Amino acid sequence: MNVADKFGPDHTGLVAGPLVAGLLVLLARRSGLSWHDLGLSRRTFVPGLKYAIGAILAVAVVYAIGVALPLTRPAFHDVRYHLHPSAALMTAFIVVPLGTVLLEEIAFRGVLLGLINRHRGAVWASVTSSVLFGLWHILPSLRLNQANAAVGSVFGSGSAGRILAVVGAVAFTALAGVLLCELRRRSGSLLAAAALHWATNGLGLLVAAALATTSFA
Repeated sequence: MNVADKFGPDHTGLVAGPLVAGLLVLLARRSGLSWHDLGLSRRTFVPGLKYAIGAILAVAVVYAIGVALPLTRPAFHDVRYHLHPSAALMTAFIVVPLGTVLLEEIAFRGVLLGLINRHRGAVWASVTSSVLFGLWHILPSLRLNQANAAVGSVFGSGSAGRILAVVGAVAFTALAGVLLCELRRRSGSLLAAAALHWATNGLGLLVAAALATTSFA
């Protein structure tokens, strides 16, 4: 799925992502996992929604501070997100949630976390899910040092910089995976982790797209 999304036709993940996510849920149910094990129980929807709203607001505040400070503003300068406003909105509200967040949350914080938690316990589940989530981001981060101005300035734009940027991206997303697993555990709902995941990606994309057309004195 990762390779197909990277090298296949545009928006492959938008079609294949939901299909693969649905298949994973079917396999998990056939393996004996309950809806609660998957974080999809109706009983935890309201707690999950509360955490979800809080997560989105928290990310929005952090991004607002990041944009306001000249020191951190370059982190949002990413050529991958120099998009027309309509394209940015479509990517943030359709492509990201359906093509990225849905599959990754179902796979890593839903099915994988539920299966390993059943057989090995919560700690093993969180660690394994998070490490694999980090490794999942090797392919998407291969050009990160060239696309993102802040990353390029820290690691450099050459081959060594590319390797360091990928290692950094894997480590960062693995740590983010731990946070997402904890949010999923505390809320009992996949909705909470999905909201934080979307806010990080979707709001970040919108901010980067807006900064690409804005000049600061």
